[in-house]
Amino acid sequence: MASSIGSSLVALGPSWLDPPTLIADLGPWALLGVALILFAECGLLIGFFLPGDSLLFISGLAATTGLIETPLWLVCVVLVVAAFAGNVVGYGIGYQAGPAIFDKPNSTLFKRENVERTQKFFDKYGNRAIVLGRFVPIVRTFSTVMAGVGRMDAKRFFTFSALGAILWAAGVTLLGAVLGQFTFVKDNIELMLILVVVISLVPIAIEAIQARREKKLGAEDG
Repeated sequence: MASSIGSSLVALGPSWLDPPTLIADLGPWALLGVALILFAECGLLIGFFLPGDSLLFISGLAATTGLIETPLWLVCVVLVVAAFAGNVVGYGIGYQAGPAIFDKPNSTLFKRENVERTQKFFDKYGNRAIVLGRFVPIVRTFSTVMAGVGRMDAKRFFTFSALGAILWAAGVTLLGAVLGQFTFVKDNIELMLILVVVISLVPIAIEAIQARREKKLGAEDG
C-alpha cells in the first residue's frame, strides 16, 4: 500500500518528506513520528516546511489500512494533543524570546512593526483568526510564536488553539480515513494532497476578500 501511494507522489517535495514514505519507514513508531512532526510544525520555527496537512490525511488513511496499527480514534487524540502542545511551546518561545529579539535591530523576521501588525490582525478578526490560521501552511508555525512575542492573552490564545487543533488535526485525519476508502482517492493520492493544501487556503482567501471589501466601504464612507 505504501509503495503504491508513494509512487504517485512526484511533485510534492523531497522523497523523505513524502507522508507515505515517512509512515512506512517509521514502521511501529509511525504514530509517534507523525506526532513529533506535527509538534515541530506547530511550535518550532524550524518546522515550517513540514507536510502537516498531507501527513494528517495520509495518517487517517494509514490507520484504516493497518499501516498505522492504532485505532483511528486514538490516532486523532494523539495528533490533536501534539498539535496543541506545539502551540504551547511555540507561544512560550515567542513570549520568552520577544525582548531579546527586539534588541536586535537587524532582525528581519521579528521586527516590532511585524509583531504589531500580527497583533492587529488577531484583534481585528478575533478568535476565528486563531482557528483559521491553523489551516494555513507556514502561518500555523509563525503565528504561534508571533502570538507569544506580541504578548497575546494566553488564555484566549490557548483556548482557540485547542479548538483549532481539534478541527485541523482530527478533521483532516478523519477526512483521509473516510476518503481513503474510495479507489479513486487511493489511485490519485497526489491530487488529493494538493486539494487538501488548496482547501486549507480557502478560509484565509475569504478573510482577505472580506477585508478588502471592508476597506473599500470604509474609503467610500470616508
